[in-house]
Amino acid sequence: MRARVLGAVLVLTAFGVLIAGVSAHLTNRDRTEQSITEVLLRSVTEFQRLATDGEDPETGEPFATASRLVYVALQRMVPAADEGMLGYVDGRRRWDAPVTVAVRLEEDPELLAHLDAYDPSQPGTVRRVTTSTTTWSYAAVPVSSTALDTPDSAMFVAAVDVDAVFEPVEATFRTFLLFALAVFVLVGIVGWLVAGRLLAPLTSLRRTAQAITDSDLSQRIEVTGDDDVSELARTVNAMLDRLEAAFSSQRELLDDVSHELRTPLTVLRGNLELLDPHDVDDVEATRTLALDEIDRMGRLVDDLTLLAGAQRPDFVQPQHEDLGLLTDDVFDKARLLGDRAWSLVARADAEGTVDRQRLTQAWLQLAANAVKFSAEGSAVRIGSRVRDGSLEAWVADEGRGIEPADLERIFDRFERTDRAVTGSGLGLAIVSAIARAHGGKVRVESEPGAGSTFTIVIPLRMSDAEERATEKEIT
Repeated sequence: MRARVLGAVLVLTAFGVLIAGVSAHLTNRDRTEQSITEVLLRSVTEFQRLATDGEDPETGEPFATASRLVYVALQRMVPAADEGMLGYVDGRRRWDAPVTVAVRLEEDPELLAHLDAYDPSQPGTVRRVTTSTTTWSYAAVPVSSTALDTPDSAMFVAAVDVDAVFEPVEATFRTFLLFALAVFVLVGIVGWLVAGRLLAPLTSLRRTAQAITDSDLSQRIEVTGDDDVSELARTVNAMLDRLEAAFSSQRELLDDVSHELRTPLTVLRGNLELLDPHDVDDVEATRTLALDEIDRMGRLVDDLTLLAGAQRPDFVQPQHEDLGLLTDDVFDKARLLGDRAWSLVARADAEGTVDRQRLTQAWLQLAANAVKFSAEGSAVRIGSRVRDGSLEAWVADEGRGIEPADLERIFDRFERTDRAVTGSGLGLAIVSAIARAHGGKVRVESEPGAGSTFTIVIPLRMSDAEERATEKEIT
């Protein structure tokens, strides 16, 4: 991955630099080529102006001969830096440029041979010839005897050393290539380091994945950045947290099942081994005991399955409910659980989003516990209200209460504060799981000998624009 990322960066960098450099180089060449043509055309224009409007400095009159015109032009005209001049009379080279002119056309015999064979009838003012020495761009201006009414003919030649003019352009491009290569190497080094830093969470992810086994899900990816890859690492860590919790829940479920089912299975086995098949009363008693133990195991398995399912995202399926009607429904069902002085002390007058069945199950479990741990005929109060955006559903009894040291563990699985009272010890664990699945919690207030109040607190997304009369006292 690191190499592919770096390769893509280098390819894009090289492509961008190359496109920019080549475009700039071609633009400079076009401008340079245009400047060469402008230099030659300027020389031609200056020579033609001298031929038309100039005067012979010796006579003060218009030029009498073509050769005199060319000679004076060679002496007066100042060529460009890479430009040279020649003068021809009657088809033969007669004069060279003054010694102050750096470019010596006469030193290139191939150019001279080409100019000796010059055909003025060829089209174009500026022409080009390549010799073994360099490439020349030249302009030749013939002066015929007919044009000036002179007895001779002559020709003015201006030529530019194209290779010399283009040398700075090519040198600039070579310098650009060197700098581009340096930038390419620098981008490669920096890109390698940056890619390694950015992809470090992926490397850690791979190592963590290799280190994870079915018995150890504690490994996590170290995250230090704030980019997308770091966010991916955080997501994977969260996924590992959920997996570890799920595996822990499964292991806990298996441990609980193996622990809690061992006792009824032992009881069943012992009674079946001691059964006298010929004793009708013994068979009937053993049958009754076996059915009771099987029912207890069934309830235990159902409770454990419910707790295991509490880790699933679809454990609760909230829907829009009338909380007041839900309270009435729970109260009507709770009154059938035992002979107690039942009272509905408060009723939430609001609507909210809850799982009606799960909440009813948890609420009735609290009511059943109130019956189990209180005396016959004692008061049990049920109520609900909406406060600070949360539903509070409670059950209060006047039973034996809970010792302060036991309050921290009563919601754990198989925890029972009174072993004399029958039960699996899963009821409050189920209530807590249902509350957590709603994003809430269970609150308990208890005083030994005076009773307990268990309250389910669930955050609500209320349908009303504001909490209107969310609690109605029941008299």
